[in-house]
Amino acid sequence: MITARAAATFEPVGRSVASARGFVRDTLQGWGLADIVDDAVVLTSELVTNAVVHAGTAAEVLCLRDEEGVRVEVVDRYPERELPLQEPGIQPGSPDREGGRGLLLCAALATRWGVDYTAADKRVWFRLDLPERPVGTRAAGPALPDTALPVADTRVHVGVVQVDRSGAISAWNEDATELFDYPAEQVLGKPLTDLAAWPHTPGTGTGIAEALRLSRWEGSYGVRASDGRTIPVYASHLRVRDGDGEPSTVCLLVREHERAVLQSPPRGPAMDGGQRQPDAHESSATDPFEVFIGSPAPDDLDGLLQRTVERARDMLDGDAAYLLLATDDETELEVRASTGLPSARQRFARVPVEAGSGRYGNARMPSVHEDLTVVPGAVPLLAGTGMRSVVTVPLKVEGRLTGSLGVATESPGRYSNEEALRLQFAADRIALAVERARLTELERLRRGSLSFLVEASDLLAGTLDRDQTLALMAQMTVPTLATWCAVYTVADQGSEPKLSYVLHEDEDRIDNLKALLSKVDPPDPVPTPGARVWTAPTDAARSAALRTSLRSVVMHAEDHRAAPGTTLATASAVGGETVVLPLVARNRVIGMLTLGKPTDERFRQEILELAEDLSRRAALALDNARLYSERTAISQSLQRSLLPPETPEVAGGVEVEVIYRAAGEGNEVGGDFYDLFEISDGTYGFAIGDVCGTGPEAAAVTGLARHALRLLAREGLGGPAVLERLNTAILDEGARSRFLTLLYGELRPQQEDGSSELKVVCAGHPLPLRLRQDGSVEPAAEPQPLLGVMDDLELYEQTVTLDPGDVLLCVTDGITERREGTRMLGDDGLADVLSTCTGLTAGAVAARIMRAVERFANDAPSDDMAILAMRVPE
Repeated sequence: MITARAAATFEPVGRSVASARGFVRDTLQGWGLADIVDDAVVLTSELVTNAVVHAGTAAEVLCLRDEEGVRVEVVDRYPERELPLQEPGIQPGSPDREGGRGLLLCAALATRWGVDYTAADKRVWFRLDLPERPVGTRAAGPALPDTALPVADTRVHVGVVQVDRSGAISAWNEDATELFDYPAEQVLGKPLTDLAAWPHTPGTGTGIAEALRLSRWEGSYGVRASDGRTIPVYASHLRVRDGDGEPSTVCLLVREHERAVLQSPPRGPAMDGGQRQPDAHESSATDPFEVFIGSPAPDDLDGLLQRTVERARDMLDGDAAYLLLATDDETELEVRASTGLPSARQRFARVPVEAGSGRYGNARMPSVHEDLTVVPGAVPLLAGTGMRSVVTVPLKVEGRLTGSLGVATESPGRYSNEEALRLQFAADRIALAVERARLTELERLRRGSLSFLVEASDLLAGTLDRDQTLALMAQMTVPTLATWCAVYTVADQGSEPKLSYVLHEDEDRIDNLKALLSKVDPPDPVPTPGARVWTAPTDAARSAALRTSLRSVVMHAEDHRAAPGTTLATASAVGGETVVLPLVARNRVIGMLTLGKPTDERFRQEILELAEDLSRRAALALDNARLYSERTAISQSLQRSLLPPETPEVAGGVEVEVIYRAAGEGNEVGGDFYDLFEISDGTYGFAIGDVCGTGPEAAAVTGLARHALRLLAREGLGGPAVLERLNTAILDEGARSRFLTLLYGELRPQQEDGSSELKVVCAGHPLPLRLRQDGSVEPAAEPQPLLGVMDDLELYEQTVTLDPGDVLLCVTDGITERREGTRMLGDDGLADVLSTCTGLTAGAVAARIMRAVERFANDAPSDDMAILAMRVPE
């Protein structure tokens, strides 16, 4: 039965929201319904905002009172704009955004709510029932005899189970293990639905999956224990979200007969039938913080700040409110929450604490501006928002500035010192709670930053490849720290920065972003530490978008229809704050790390500090990769210079095949070498050798040996004379000398019977093997002393005749000493493999030998390997 009625109509202008709040507040207070005024004002504010701001029509507000509570209806003239009713399985919108919170608040605060449509209007209503217990009493019950108390076990176990967004168990405490006999490691990651025995009520479709998505749920179901029994439990579910916005559900579980531990008390009268009024002491003990914020207070910092600005706005009947938190050095304030303002554009914006002279330019003192148009720029945060009157007060803890709270309205002259005192009183009540929540968030961020930096350091230290290091730098920042990233590199002091890598969280925008940045002059390579703002990409993107849009409008050409969308999308992608951090290593700027946000977004100070730490580590890793790449390039170039550029064709159709595999990362110079060259018409020299060790000293001996062999052989010296003179040259190197094993020979193909004659000297090298057509294998030379050890060498050469179809195989010790544990391939193993190569070409013989060597052991080769195979045609 309706006992009172009040109605008012408001025009579709911004100030109507504040007027509607005042109308509802005055109406309900006049009816004596102070208990529900705050919730009613908050809900009215959101619904009228939807009507006059988003729907753009006049709004009628109707308040109806009955014996049990009040019903408030907001009617607009735009029925075509349907409200997005929440469907099961669809994630609700973020409660931090400016639009779309009305329905979420209705679901959270109202007793009941709904939407009615007609052909001419849309009516959104909510109902708030009056509390059925005395003001100041949360929950109370009469004193009972011991025999009437609920029965519980000797020790009550309260299982705490946390379920993530996907329904999987993410936390499981010891009491849950005691109740259901599952250790935590056995259930973590499994869906809760696998354990729950959910009672389905006929005619309803609500299951456990739907219940876990509700903001709060309480009731009974069963949990299957490890032995298969179903244990009846009483549960209380609470939906929460962490600082990153990830939702999860906390489930408190007790045995069914212990439900009194968790069960919410009924809202009816006390069991003795009486209603006890709170005494004076209880009234004075009411927490002022809860009076302002409401109970329960949000657990996370963002939720607390958002609730604070909404309550501050409603308390002073403002059109907007904002809250800023001080940085660690208290020189700047960072926007952390706002309502009634373009929050996406303003979030994390930074303003100086000392913005001007006098109390009005100092955030440490309360201030009131009756008309901002008189003092343009007095409050930079409100520039261009249409706000005229504003009151700001500081948040202080133990005399230290921790933040600033402001409320603004579109009407001039609305606020005076009286409103400033009211707002300061509220700010004093919440300052300590905000600071505690801020410190908790800061500690969480620092722990996360430390883990992030440790992981980043491990990844950067795990590679010495320059391109991979650039990719890792970008992938670690996007999307963790920024929406997009560009890495510029500086090759030498004084050279122009080069755009080396671009990454965007949306892969489809990378090419357009890269094209845009390539047309913008790169940032100056300044070694000054810290992040500096760079506006060039944003300015260029907006100019390009404007030019393309105008050209499309003027020309109306078919080929220009898609261009504005692409250009505007690119402008949106880079339209936010862009910062540049120098990459400094070994006192030199080697590049710049550029981080960007999309339109209207800014960086948090903590993120910039983390990015600065990352840039220092990334710069050192990039410089190490550069040095390693330069060393590797030099090493590989020198290695190539120690090997013949090409293998000449041998007269008479003699087949020659060479395989060379350098061991070790970067192919360090030195080690094995080979050569095949023409001495004179019809005579060819060949050599295969192994210098002791690696590095520059070994490379020097390798180069000396290869070039000396060619020079001495072409002077007409025989094999022994060539090697004896080479031995003397090696010993002349003194301390840099290394001993050398060398197989040198001269080949004369096309004998009268089709055979080829070889003269061979084997100085300490693995013996060459001869494969006959019948499959027999035998050494083709005898061992002689190696080079670089003794002054006087007496070497001799041996003559070997290769018949048609015969193969001569020469290898280095990397082949014969290939190991797998205690096993070694050895000379005998090599001979066994060669015996299977009858009838194969020289190339096929060399390939089969290499495959056998590679398969002999699983580990990568630890020594260089060279194979020289020659076959006389049949």
